[in-house]
Amino acid sequence: MSIEVGMKGRAETVVSQANTAQAACSGALPVFGTPFMCALMEEASWKSIAPHLEPGQSTVGTKLSVSHDSASPVGIKVWAESEITLVDGKRIELKVAAYDEKGLIGQGTHERFIITDERFLSKTAKKLEG
Repeated sequence: MSIEVGMKGRAETVVSQANTAQAACSGALPVFGTPFMCALMEEASWKSIAPHLEPGQSTVGTKLSVSHDSASPVGIKVWAESEITLVDGKRIELKVAAYDEKGLIGQGTHERFIITDERFLSKTAKKLEG
């Protein structure tokens, strides 16, 4: 495992009706929805880590603290960038930011933990047991 401070990730999409605040039920307007901005930030984050994990490992998001500072209309390209700022054992902290073609639209911090897939899924499945 070679996860280091400074590693970066990126994810992008185009705002469509499917990722608006209306679609997420997080607002009434046809603009890029905050839940989708958060998901894009998480995507950029896990993508920065995944290539450096051992087989059978993943990461899960545990904290996200962001501001959504500017609206993005349907049809504009949006992207998120992440940068690892701390590696503390299995805990990873990242700085995240989201942009559209006109500039910064949101920013904040994100925390992820490295997990073993099989163990994590087994523990999760126990919630369905009687």
